[in-house]
Amino acid sequence: MMSNDKVIIADKLTKRFGDFTAVDAISFEVNKGEIFGFLGANGAGKTTAMRMLSGLSMPTSGKAIVAGFDIYRENEQIKRNIGYMSQKFSLYEDLTVKENIRFYAGIYGKSNQFIKEKTERVLRQLHLSAEADKLVKSLPLGWKQKLAFSVAIFHEPQLVFLDEPTGGVDPVTRREFWHMIYEAAASGITVFVTTHYMDEAEYCNRVSIMVDGRIDALDTPQQLKKTFSASSMDEVFLKLARKATRAAD
Repeated sequence: MMSNDKVIIADKLTKRFGDFTAVDAISFEVNKGEIFGFLGANGAGKTTAMRMLSGLSMPTSGKAIVAGFDIYRENEQIKRNIGYMSQKFSLYEDLTVKENIRFYAGIYGKSNQFIKEKTERVLRQLHLSAEADKLVKSLPLGWKQKLAFSVAIFHEPQLVFLDEPTGGVDPVTRREFWHMIYEAAASGITVFVTTHYMDEAEYCNRVSIMVDGRIDALDTPQQLKKTFSASSMDEVFLKLARKATRAAD
């Protein structure tokens, strides 16, 4: 049984596609309420690792417990206890703002009363009450992404996976989005986030950096900068990425 303060325990988690090892025996733990940054260049294996941890892809070998559930035997329970927001946009463009919220809430089996009350609260928090009946495709990208995040944590999961959540949005919206991430973590939701913006790595409690399918570094941003004699996470990342032998995908 997993200890209460560990939301992810991965032990030598591996994924192979034929002769290619996409994720190579990674081991790490993520604590409850932590903002955990999962970094790496394109092709490093981040998305493959995230798909295994979220129950969407079966590992080749290794072990992992996510939200208290085994990724081989209980991956359906994992899916019910996590949120997931992918960089390839996760809302339905031809549904309204309110319909999107209700659709996703319904998937998780929440009561009508819970859905009704929480929908109103989310719309107020996002300042979208006036846009509730507008189609999602009519919203600016930044609003869409904030809505997608709110939908991903609507059912109050233990853990949310965010795959490049701020890609393509302006700096102001990125800051607002990170404010939402901090609020979610403060409420007890663990945040597992991939990003290619190195300044965002500074906002994480701890950061792991993948190179060629392996975790090459894992620590607080402060400690990583010290270890690699670097003035920024950008510099840490470049020092590690130079060792990569894989081409970017």
